[in-house]
This record gives sequence, structure tokens and C-alpha cells, in this order.
Amino acid sequence: MSYRIYTHVFFTVLLLAAAKGLAQTKADRKVAKQLQEEITYLASDELEGRRTGSEGERKAGDYIIKRYTEEGVEPYKGQYRYPFHFVYGKQIGGATQIRIGDNVMRMNEDVFPLPFSSSKRAYSEILPDVMEQGNIWMINLYNDQDEADDPHFDCEKVMYERSKEAMTQGATGVLFYDGFGSKWAPDFNRQSEYEQVTVPVAFMRFEAYNKFIKQNDTYETYIRDHKGGLPVELNIAIEKADRTGTNIAAYIDNKAPYTVIIGAHYDHLGRGEDGSSLYAGTDKPIHNGADDNASGTAALLEIAGWIKKKGLSNYNYLFINFSGEELGLLGSKNFVKDQKIDSVHVAYMINMDMVGRLNDSTHSLTLGGVGTSPAWADVVAMQGKFKLVIDSAGIGPSDHTSFYNVGIPVLFFFTGTHSDYHKPSDDADKINYMGETEVMHYVYNVVTKMDKVNKKPAYIHTRSNANNRVNFKVTLGIMPDYAYQDGGVRVDGVSENRPAIRAGIKQGDIIIKLGPHEVKSMQSYMEALSKFAPGDKTTVTIKRDGKEMSMPIILAK
Repeated sequence: MSYRIYTHVFFTVLLLAAAKGLAQTKADRKVAKQLQEEITYLASDELEGRRTGSEGERKAGDYIIKRYTEEGVEPYKGQYRYPFHFVYGKQIGGATQIRIGDNVMRMNEDVFPLPFSSSKRAYSEILPDVMEQGNIWMINLYNDQDEADDPHFDCEKVMYERSKEAMTQGATGVLFYDGFGSKWAPDFNRQSEYEQVTVPVAFMRFEAYNKFIKQNDTYETYIRDHKGGLPVELNIAIEKADRTGTNIAAYIDNKAPYTVIIGAHYDHLGRGEDGSSLYAGTDKPIHNGADDNASGTAALLEIAGWIKKKGLSNYNYLFINFSGEELGLLGSKNFVKDQKIDSVHVAYMINMDMVGRLNDSTHSLTLGGVGTSPAWADVVAMQGKFKLVIDSAGIGPSDHTSFYNVGIPVLFFFTGTHSDYHKPSDDADKINYMGETEVMHYVYNVVTKMDKVNKKPAYIHTRSNANNRVNFKVTLGIMPDYAYQDGGVRVDGVSENRPAIRAGIKQGDIIIKLGPHEVKSMQSYMEALSKFAPGDKTTVTIKRDGKEMSMPIILAK
């Protein structure tokens, strides 16, 4: 849609509606209008969903830097941009080639390798569904038309399990095919968590099967004469997918002993390529991410300008727009590590994520991290008209977690989830701009009060909340690094009074074995956890600074 045409009409309607629930001033209306301008651009189709590492992310970064420059907020350590490189998922290597007879298959259109395939070559003359040791096996993915028509049929899981079984029976490779024309046939899954098998594995689409196998005259001759088979070559290379994201950092240097960090992520889902979309359609529309998190980004830009204009000076102020949050807090983790952010020099951190959908009726606002410092009791008392939903935990689903994990008190502001979350419908016309202005005033009042107090707030290690990603009978009480792909599960954080911390596991440790079960990836880690019940005693094997060590552990819910 055209945002420029819609803007003035929408803003007038918005102000009339908001006037019923929020007291307004001329200054607040000006702020709301500025927020709308910023969010409308950041959540426009031009930026194509601000996917980490994309051109849309770069354009968003340009805009953020322009706004900091206009507000007179200088770059951090002489630069605004802080790129970070990371491995995220898998990709098909350029050397990959699959031949059937004399035909080179078109990659993705006709065939594609499975992400758990080994990177090697296999050649043999084969007949479909004839399983011989020392040959490539060609297997119909579906047993019947009902399976092919079932949208819940787990193609990747079935192919992974059949590939492992084929390996044990002497197959040198596996070529799955769709013999029924399924509407739900698989695609290459970049985020597959299945571990690598030892033979090359690929999938052939229905149209290619019909053309090169079922209707192939040479193949019919082989079937008739029972001689040899159709020559098939699988030459497969699966590579790690390297990407680069960019954090944006601006700074007010007051020569103070401590720095306050205020942050918000500006990345979103692009067209849903990375698997986090909740959109049910089969097309790939742009996910504009107005609330998640153009709203927090715009709030951060405005608050940075307020702090600059008001001259708050008892702390230094570092403003960080993170990328890679949607991929597992990658930008904030990287910034903390590369810039050596620690609790010695940082007073506290505030994070704003999805602050644009305040409900005018309930005025409900989630305030996270309240248990990370006794100083936050006064912050709760400042709630004013907000109905606070308190979360004491320092670990949560956004970038403040990266700072809490290095001993920094944190606060997390969040107006709540909604039906547009991680969908293409999270657009700028649904933001409550006056409501977001109210949230910003609350955040700014907290910053102002802390600046007057001029003390470094004490840090408290908190229990994590109970929202685990997967339900198991037991947990270790760790936060895994979901971006780590070099074997095992790297620990990003440990929860107080949970099995991991009691056993002596620390942040940065790499779990490689749980009891007798090897841990090679998140998949095998989850499988290992499923083998235990609360109260079971076993050992956990880790790598720490390159050295292996085992320690006893008692598992719990």
C-alpha cells in the first residue's frame, strides 16, 4: 500500500481516537507525529522486512544514522556501524551437481540435496525402489497418495530416518523422489537441525521424476531387460551459510565513570525466509515489523534526542540498535563480546521491544528484569497510569538477556503480543502512537531519576521464567546459543538454582555429552534430554577452553 497517501488521514483519525484515552499536549502530538514518520518508513515495503544482512537492513541503518546525526548524537568510538559475521543455517554449495543419465538436473527446480546430506560424491546404476548394497537407493518419499496429500506429513524427518536406515543397510547414497505429485513436497531447509549423515542424500521433484525416470525410454528398456540400471551421480556440497549483520551505536560521552546502555533491535523477518514467520500462507509476503521492532527503534531515536537536549550528564549514554535479534539475539551477543561490555563500567541496560501497541483500555505494560536490581523497586513505584505486568527475570526473549548474562542490571519494556506478531499484517497503521509516546515518557523518567541518583545500581542474579522453548520432563537450566554450529551445544547463560549451575556449568561451556548420549547439535541435545526423568543422576561432559571435563548432575523439571 502507499503509506504517503494514507499518512495524513490516518494520523487525524488516530489523534481523535486517542484523545478519549490519553491526555495530550502539543509536545506529545509532535512526538507522536515524529514516531509515525519513523515507523512508517522503517516498516515500509521499501525496506523489505529488514532481514538481517539484507539491503533493507542497510537502508534502515542509513536512516537510523541520519536521525542520530540530526539529533546531534555522536557515533560510538568514531563509528556508527558495527558489523558482525555469523554462521546461520546451511546452504547448497556451488559445486553441487546431480546427474541422471546424461542429464544435469536443475538445482532446486528439479532436485536439491538435503541439508543433512554428507558432502561427497556417489555414483551407481540404479533402479527405483530396488535396494542393493553398494548402490545409491532411489526411494519414493510417500507410500501412497494419502501421505502425499497430508499437509502434516513430516517430509524431512521421514527422509532423515530412512537415510540413516539405508546407511546401515549398505546404501552409498539416497535419492528420494515424489511419485505422487504432493502439494506439500519439501524444500531445502536452511535451518535444519538434523545431524549430517555419512552418505549423499537428495530429493527429486514430481515433474523431474516424471520426465527423467517414469517417462524415460532408456529407463523403460532397463526395466524390460532387467539389465543394469539408470546411471545416477550425486555430487553434493553442503556449506555453512555465512552472513553479516550490522549493529548501529551512538554515544553521549560525559566523561562519567559509568555508562547507561539503552537499546532496541531494528531487524525483522524479511519475507519469513529464516523460519520464524507465523504466516500460514504459501506465498512469501513482506513482514514489515512495525511493532516488532520499528516501534522500539523509533522510541530509542527519540529518547536519545531527549537525553541530548536535556543534558543528562551523570552517566555516559550508549544507544544501540541491534540487528540479528530475530535469529537468536546475535547482534547484542556480538556487541557485548567484541566491545568487551562488562558490569564494571556499565550501570544498567534498558531494552525496548514491541512498545507500539499499548491498549488504551487496560494500559497494560510488561516490565521485565525487575528482579535484577533492588533499585528497580522505585521504578515500579513510578508506574503512573500503567497497569504493570511484572517479570522479575533477567533472561527473556530479547536483547537485554545478553547484558544480564554479563552481570548488568536490566529493564525490559514491552506492550504485549498480538495477532499480528511475526505476520505480514504487523503494519504501521496499527501502532498506537500516543500510547507509545506515554511509554517513552515512562522510560525517560526512569533514566532521568537514575541520572539524579547518580549511583551504580546493585546487580541480582534472578531465576529465569518458566517459558521454555520445548517441553521436556527435565531441563538443565541453560540458555543455548542457537547460532553455534561447531558441534555440541554452547551455553549462553545458566539459571540460578537449576541443575546446570549446581553441576558447575558456566557460560561459554560446550555440552558434548549427557550421560551416554552424545550431543552434536540442538537436535541431539533435545533427544538426550528426553531420555531422562526428574531426579535421574548422570554425568554431563563439556568442553571448556578446549579441554574436556565431566561432572555429575542431578536432573530436574
